[in-house]
Order: sequence, then C-alpha cells, then structure tokens
Amino acid sequence: MLVWSKPWRIATWAVAVPLFLIIYGLPIGVIVLASFSGQWNDILPSNMTLTHYAKAFRTDSFDALKASLLTGVIASGAALVCGTWAALALRNFKAMPKRVLDLLFFIPSAVPSVSVGLALLVAFSQPPFLLNGTTWIVLIAHFVLISAFTYGNVTAGLARIPIDCEQVAESLGARPFYRLRRVTLPLLLPYLVAAFSLSFALSMGELGATVMIYPPGWVTLPVRIFALSDRGAIFDAATMATILGVGTLIVLAILSKVSNRAAVR
Repeated sequence: MLVWSKPWRIATWAVAVPLFLIIYGLPIGVIVLASFSGQWNDILPSNMTLTHYAKAFRTDSFDALKASLLTGVIASGAALVCGTWAALALRNFKAMPKRVLDLLFFIPSAVPSVSVGLALLVAFSQPPFLLNGTTWIVLIAHFVLISAFTYGNVTAGLARIPIDCEQVAESLGARPFYRLRRVTLPLLLPYLVAAFSLSFALSMGELGATVMIYPPGWVTLPVRIFALSDRGAIFDAATMATILGVGTLIVLAILSKVSNRAAVR
C-alpha cells in the first residue's frame, strides 16, 4: 500500500527517471549526437553535419544494412516455422520428456554466442558440410541463436490458448490440419508475431558469433560497426549504430501494430 501512495509514487519516479536517463538515455544520446558530429573536442560536439548519413547510404555500410535485414528476416522466419512446429509437436508430451527436450532447445541461448560461432566454424569447415565462407553459415548461426526464444514464446502462447476451442472444433468433425489452420494458429497469431519480433531484434544486434564466421561478401551491420570503431572511425560507427537502432525500432513498431490487431480479432 505504501508503494502505491502518492508520496511513494513521486519518490519512485524521482529515482527511476534519473537512473533511466543516466543508464539508457545518456549513452543513446551520445551516440546520436556523435552521428551528426564533425568534431568533438569539448563537452558538446561541433560542426554538426549530415555527411556521415549521406556516406552511410553510398558505401559498403548500406550493403551491411541490407545484409542484416535479409539475415534477420530469413533467420527469424525459419526460426518461427521450426519453433512453432516444435512447440506444437511437444505440446502433448509427458512432463519429463518435454522438460528434457525444452532443455535441449534452450542450450544455444545459454552458452556464449562466440562458442556457437566457433562450433559452427569447426563443424562446417570440412567436407561434406563445407559452408565456411558462405552466407549459409551466417544464417545457420543466427537461426541457432534465436530459435530457442521463438520456441519459448510460442510454447507460452500455446499454454494460454483455451483447450476448449480445439475440443469443440474436434467434436464438430474438424480434421487436425483444418483445426490447426482455422483455430489454433489464428488464436496463436499474436504470440507468433511477438516471437518473430524478438527473434528479428536479436538477429539484428548479433555480433559474437557473426564476427567469427561472416564471409567477405556478407558483412552484417553490427560487424560493420565493430570494424569502424576498431579503426577509430567513431562518428561513422555512431551513424551506423543509430541507423541500426532506428531501423530495428521501425520494424518492431510495425510488427507491434500487427500483433495488436491480431489480438483484437
């Protein structure tokens, strides 16, 4: 009761807002300012310019943005299909086998992404599965890293779907595939969109595994940002980081609207 009283709410906001601004707002603000900076020798930048953004859409950085978007969409789509399939298949399993299989699904998300990248590098560097140096190994790495989150979201969604709806459809003579297509999946649609959104956001920001396995012709945006900052091109790296954040937020906002409309229906 004390927490929800007016003085405590004011005190909570007085502590939470400065912490949020310091921990999140300040770093993001510095990155955005740096992306417009021509020079930064004082507390605030000087010679504000749009040159970095103009250059970003004319150089290899734009190719990196396209590579990240394609990787995110393809890997998230594949993870959504496989995660949904697995969640539906394991839905009626007994408790113990389901827990074991759940653990297997979540192992890739429990280990560092660098370990996943090294494992794929070793596994696919020799025939007959020689994928090192190709785009496929990047897509596989992202799929492995995000599939657990997709599976977890879909499993949570299935647990919230009233079983009565499917039982009624079954009692009316609906076949399994028809029941899945017209009853289960429509009810599950908000969770599917949420799972795809989370997977896409994780893929867009993935660096640890990608930096170990990416081929020269498929450099993702996080790898490009890392390379720019490593060379000391901080303003260009800040520009690409801003583009990455804004682009990801736009896609997530669109998917959020789709999810909300699906939930209303």
